[in-house]
Amino acid sequence: MSLRVARSIAALRRYVTAARSRGQKIGFVPTMGALHEGHLSLVRRARKDNACVVVSIFVNPLQFGPQEDYRRYPRTLARDRTMLADACDCLFVPDARQMYGPEFRTHVEVQGWSDVWCGESRPGHFRGVATVVAKLFNIVQPDQAYFGHKDIQQALLIRRMSEDLSFPVKIRILPTVREPDGLAMSSRNAYLSHEHRQQATVISRALDEAVKTVREGNRDAEVVIGRVRQRLRQASEASVEYIGIMDPVTLDKVRMVERSSILLLAVRFGNTRLIDNCVLGES
Repeated sequence: MSLRVARSIAALRRYVTAARSRGQKIGFVPTMGALHEGHLSLVRRARKDNACVVVSIFVNPLQFGPQEDYRRYPRTLARDRTMLADACDCLFVPDARQMYGPEFRTHVEVQGWSDVWCGESRPGHFRGVATVVAKLFNIVQPDQAYFGHKDIQQALLIRRMSEDLSFPVKIRILPTVREPDGLAMSSRNAYLSHEHRQQATVISRALDEAVKTVREGNRDAEVVIGRVRQRLRQASEASVEYIGIMDPVTLDKVRMVERSSILLLAVRFGNTRLIDNCVLGES
């Protein structure tokens, strides 16, 4: 299998049109590059489900705030391309000029979901995410698109957007892939110093504490959050941005944990912001 690289929207559209003419279903994995095993797990699932797999690499400027890490976000295209050589059929690598021309004025926003949880501290972030994914869906026109559970708010928001705008794509949300010590795989892990990398494992232990608390029969959200916060204090460099428990259908904060409630959090180690989550109430 030879990996095709498309750098323009026109080239990508020609490729997917040809694939559709052969009756192939298209699976799509949108990424910002700096790939790791978490991304590759999505690509492998897309390969299992579809005859044609498209992966995009685009560091989307619309989802970064003015004080965020757009300029220094890791860009490892040569390495990423090697990792994908035997994993997908077409790699879409547009630049910002391809995606957002000089007269670009249109944005997509999922109202009520874009300014809560991660969106509260990152104004405009999810509008940028929804806009770029809507654009990518229009370009690629996939049958199925794949996202990781680590970014659960993003994944649910994209599913909501897709349903609201009648995109003919099935959104697949796959389990978080973790390092052997429990840290969720993330491109931003590369920012962590050695000490912060060691301390960051407290996040997965805190999530385990939440699951354990609920399994012991305590479903009061504030009690569960308190246990998580207490566990995070074991890492001296951890700075908690938020901890919350939400309903996965409405994204509303819950007071009592139900079977599918999701605990989600954001924690900083130095200048590096890490997010993670877990589903509570499951057996």
